[in-house]
Parts: sequence; structure tokens; C-alpha cells
Amino acid sequence: MKDGNRARLVSKTLRLVTRAGLKPVFSTRLPLLMQRSVISAASRFFPRPQGVRDVEHYLDGVLARRLIPEGAPDGRAILYLHGGAYVLGSPGTHFGIAARIALASGCEVFVIDYRLAPEHPAPAALDDAVSAWKALTATHGAVALAGDSAGAGLALATAVALRDAALVAPRALALISPWVDLTLSGESMQTLAAADPLLSRDWLAWAAAHYANGRNLDDPMLSPLFSPLAGLPPVLIHVGSDEVLLSDTQRLETALRAAGVEVQSRVYQDLWHDFQLQAGLMPEADESLDTLGRFLRAGLEPAA
Repeated sequence: MKDGNRARLVSKTLRLVTRAGLKPVFSTRLPLLMQRSVISAASRFFPRPQGVRDVEHYLDGVLARRLIPEGAPDGRAILYLHGGAYVLGSPGTHFGIAARIALASGCEVFVIDYRLAPEHPAPAALDDAVSAWKALTATHGAVALAGDSAGAGLALATAVALRDAALVAPRALALISPWVDLTLSGESMQTLAAADPLLSRDWLAWAAAHYANGRNLDDPMLSPLFSPLAGLPPVLIHVGSDEVLLSDTQRLETALRAAGVEVQSRVYQDLWHDFQLQAGLMPEADESLDTLGRFLRAGLEPAA
């Protein structure tokens, strides 16, 4: 079988597995603790890349996993914020993504275990991210930010908060399928509802309500799409064509350009939300993470 045909077969198979095995887990009918347990267990079936040392680490009291590729330079690092709609996920569930970014960038990646809603609603996750950032930049001279899904939205909100507080700025920002509008007002929430094999609007609305805990969903702290975006570092965004969050990326790219921010984006055709979690199984996922890692590495290079 030719490589192209094999890749298409793998993609179709993983789409079916995602729709049949994972989408039912992201349901308002399933207790949250069960959702967390199932996702944690499912993540163990994803291939784990070799060549990265995994060390427990604390950043100002925030637990993190420090992923260290061989030959990582001193003084350069990436702070990674995992996805999970602010209600589930962990450094463990997103080890594969973060480890591959570490390998592609050649730099240490710190994946923080930020507090989750509803036990810890906003602004707990943002507070943890900012605290971890300040601790990391106290020991590393060049740091970038990255994340996926809600973690990508949190990374953007963190970058805005750092700018507003005149703290050390990220050198670069890499975002995977960013959830940046908790009002769910993007057109793709409707137009791609049937195509998306993973997410549903109902589940996202349920998670958003848990995280917001009574705050207005268009509060820029929750929905950084509505923040002033001028002065942010270069941004790279990867998203699937078949996900309800596609409009979040499209509107974010437009807003960043209007604010004078350097931004690149790529839409992966016929792929879905957070397909990078299937890295090691799907060539497109491997390619995406390699590209994101190289982008972050370039941003962390010493200025000429």
C-alpha cells in the first residue's frame, strides 16, 4: 500500500475510533470524575516518544512535569498548558504532545498541572499559569508559551496578562486548536457540528459554565479573543478543518493581524480537534508537532 493511501486509511480509522470511543465520554450525561478517569486511561494507549527525561518539578508551588530532551540548552524553555476544557486533562494525558514538542524544539518543556474547574473555577488556571511563568522566567532567560484547546486559550490569556502586568514576555506562542471564545459564538459551532468527531457544543457550554462560575463568558480573561492583542509575540496556530472550534482560529488570526501581531496558521484538511494527540500513529500529527516545535525553537534562539 502506498504511503498516501496508508495515511488516509490511518486517518479514517482514527476518526472512527475518536467518534465511537471518545466523543461519548465528552458528554454532560457522564459524571465529570468518570470523564477524567476514562480520558486518563485512554491516554495510556497513545505512543510515548523516547528520548525525553521526565522529572517532577515545582514552579512556585505549581506541580509540573519537566520534559528534558538530550542536549537541551541551558536557559531556554517552553511552558506548556494542556487542554481539557478547563475541567479535565493533566500533564499525563498530554505527555505525548509535550514530549514531541520537546524533541522537535530541543528545549525543556514544563507542563503544569494547573487547577481545574469546577473545584477551582476562574481565575485559578490563569493564576497558576502566571505564577509558573514568573518562576520559570526567573531561572531561564528565554521562554515560550504553548498549549492545546483550552490550554491554548489559557496560553493566549496568559500572554495578555503578562503584557498587561509588564512581566517578561514569551518569545513565541504556539497554539493547537485554541478555544478562545467561551461564548461559543463562532459560525463553525453550527456548521461543523456534525463533522466534528470529538467535541459538541453542549459539552463545551457545560464546561464553560463550570470554569466561568458566574462570570460573563465574554470576559476577556475567559475568552481572550475579546482582549486587546497588540504587543503579543509571534504566533503559530494549527487547527483541523472538521472541528467546531475552527472559527475560533479564523477569528483569532484576523484579530491578531489587525493588532499588528505576526501570525501564521495552518488548517489540516479532513482532521479534527486535537488530532495531535494521535502523534505516533498519524503522520499529520507528527508533522504538526514537529513544525510547532521548530517554530518555538526559532523563537527561543538568541538574538543575532
